[in-house]
Amino acid sequence: MNVLYTAEALSTGAGRDGKVTTSDSSFQLDLAIPKEMGGSGAGTNPEQLFAAGYAACFHSALQAVARSQKVTIADSAVGSRVQISPNNEGGYQLGVLLEVTLPGIDAAQAQALTDAAHQVCPYSNATRGNIDVTITVSED
Repeated sequence: MNVLYTAEALSTGAGRDGKVTTSDSSFQLDLAIPKEMGGSGAGTNPEQLFAAGYAACFHSALQAVARSQKVTIADSAVGSRVQISPNNEGGYQLGVLLEVTLPGIDAAQAQALTDAAHQVCPYSNATRGNIDVTITVSED
């Protein structure tokens, strides 16, 4: 594999109640268990980090696909919701809901662009077959 980039991060403290820092120190966050899971909610959690990363990555893939097809997708946006729930093996599982907004693009073309982005997005490729990912497309 021809590696283009490697991101490094370190988790310290008590995991979900600790800290995360990237190797270049450009990103440092305090973590906290969400109130809904019995924590203080006084910091970010891994699901929020995953949601932010997936939204940004998918949006970038969407823009790349649109550029390659010479389609302008001004004012586009991608929202991401990451859900955590118990699984049947005593652990936990994630689910992702992505909402793609493509103002001014007809529904069929918006869906085609989104489907193509889902094929090239690294997060989509990493999660495919592992977790449920639901994508909706809207014009506003």
